[in-house]
Amino acid sequence: MSADSPTNESRAKPAVPEFNQQGISRAHDKIQAYIRRTPVIETDGTDCGLGACRITLKLELLQHAGSFKARGAFANLLLRHVPPVGVVAASGGNHGVAVAYAAKRLGIPARIFVPSVASPAKVLRIREFGADLVVSGERYADALQASQAWAANSGAMQIHAFDQVETLLGQGTVGLEFTQQAPDLDTLLVAVGGGGLIGGIAAWYAGTIRLIGVEPEKAPTLTRALSAGRPVDAEAGGIAADSLAPKQVGALMFPIAQRHVERVILVPDGAIEAAQQHLWDILRIVTEPGGAAAFAALLSGQYVPGKGERVGVLLCGGNTTAVDFGRKSSRVTCDATSGVNRKPRVLSSPQPSDRGPAKSACTLHR
Repeated sequence: MSADSPTNESRAKPAVPEFNQQGISRAHDKIQAYIRRTPVIETDGTDCGLGACRITLKLELLQHAGSFKARGAFANLLLRHVPPVGVVAASGGNHGVAVAYAAKRLGIPARIFVPSVASPAKVLRIREFGADLVVSGERYADALQASQAWAANSGAMQIHAFDQVETLLGQGTVGLEFTQQAPDLDTLLVAVGGGGLIGGIAAWYAGTIRLIGVEPEKAPTLTRALSAGRPVDAEAGGIAADSLAPKQVGALMFPIAQRHVERVILVPDGAIEAAQQHLWDILRIVTEPGGAAAFAALLSGQYVPGKGERVGVLLCGGNTTAVDFGRKSSRVTCDATSGVNRKPRVLSSPQPSDRGPAKSACTLHR
């Protein structure tokens, strides 16, 4: 057995005792004054072409800085000792936005390293929050290496996007809130990149519900790790490469995932784009690709709920360039033969959609 292979003991229990409801609750006590309790929406499965089931969407894209990442950012800044020189983070985009936002709120200097694939919307937000921004390399792994070198030279505190105790505890507070808002869930679908989100949520639920990971086909990090029995390098591409495509999942979350994640579903880029469009057409929700990945598993039929199954879906991010209120309006067009009004497609090219008016019964809970 190689030195980096997990032992039977590491498979049997999470490596860090804080990864439980008690540790996550303590983290929540620290950060709750700085984060939003994001709402949930309940909708019928028939809205998605599914059977008789209830779907509960948690709108974490409404979190400060546009994604769940604000939770982990504040947990790091409030639970660790921050040196006067400040903090440094590497990010595909959302983690950098979150650290920049949290550092600004707390008056802490921050430097963020991003790869060239980072979304322009996220790069702009990092700058707007006042952090020093450095573009380094093509992928997240390149930006991470550059950030580590800068931390070693400067003495700044590193805030890892997913492989850090406090990051996992902060992301686990999503599970705490979801339990309070939707206590009767049978299944929860969660997008996976580096695994900080699903790792924290898995630590909270600890096997009490069915937890399903969802990854893009072109970035199967947890799929590869579970197959190999340890974190290994995976492809890092696709439409959600700026948020769901590190080289590996985190070492800290992996034993938690082995124990509590039932399985991982892979979805193609086309399914993610369709999920973004559907969320807009039916609920007028705008997500980034990574934010819609979990919903894509439902919409594409990759996950089929049972009759009466209560399914939760986490919409985890909304930092996208899909919406631009400064550009000329995409007009509602009229079919010359039928006279039927058609909706403009705002998430892709400005072509008319042939979908009719949505028939939806939704309930919003805070």
